[in-house]
Amino acid sequence: MTETNPVPPQPHTVGEALAYCAAALESSDVFFGHGTDNPWDEAVQLVLSVADLPQDADDGVLPHPLDDSMRQRIDALLQKRIQEHVPLPYLLGQAWFAGLAFRCDQRAIIPRSPIAELILDEFQPWYQGPQPRRILDLCCGGGCIGLAAAHYQPLACVDLADIDPQALALARENAQLLGLQQRVNVIRSDLFQSLPAQQYDLILSNPPYVDRADLAAMPAEYHHEPGLALGSGADGLDLTREILAHASDYLCETGLLVVEVGNSWPALEAAYPRLPFTWLEFAHGGHGVFALTAAELQDYAESLRG
Repeated sequence: MTETNPVPPQPHTVGEALAYCAAALESSDVFFGHGTDNPWDEAVQLVLSVADLPQDADDGVLPHPLDDSMRQRIDALLQKRIQEHVPLPYLLGQAWFAGLAFRCDQRAIIPRSPIAELILDEFQPWYQGPQPRRILDLCCGGGCIGLAAAHYQPLACVDLADIDPQALALARENAQLLGLQQRVNVIRSDLFQSLPAQQYDLILSNPPYVDRADLAAMPAEYHHEPGLALGSGADGLDLTREILAHASDYLCETGLLVVEVGNSWPALEAAYPRLPFTWLEFAHGGHGVFALTAAELQDYAESLRG
């Protein structure tokens, strides 16, 4: 959808509302980082959601009229977004990840991991084993990574693990929403501690990885997300160290570990200079995601646990 020219306030059509919202967001001090990176895309998400139109709608919807309740809701959401800096997916109660709609609220962080692209690419070329039958989403939050993997890998059973019972409740709701509850097991666990004796083809993890300095400096929008899901010690690597130390025990011989560490990737490389991290590149943006095979983890198991 192409951007329209600015219009007067009190919009009455989708096109007018898009321009009105984009202009208001542009002139505000909101931060974009929860599914969009600019005011126009955020205006599109807001208006089309309220108007109950597809997010990929084309310019043909611009003349679509808005009734009074829609206009009032758009204005209320826009003001809350600007004045309170609440991320838009929380306001809408929905987030999109890997082409799927997820229920989204403050029980878990908002889905935004570049691992979505890896899931859509069927983990190629990095995963070299047979078709995945067992997948673990470690630190699953609301379950977006594991549930998307289950959706696109119809033969796989997926374990969703997290320490936070509120996040797990949201993950269960999302599993039901997507009709995946028969192939998904939700487990409360502090990393691997309460998992069954099980080996996985894939372990996928977007753990807390924000270091102490970055956590203190994050924009206001991030403070609406649960702190437990963001910070991980002085260098952001407390949980990642534990994952590296024990992941090989839970991987099949041909298994693959994929972990997102975001901006903490330089600290990780400095902490493990000998470990052969493969840093994944993404066509649609994102960084700080590494892959290690089960064999690589076994080769360095002693030093990882030391």
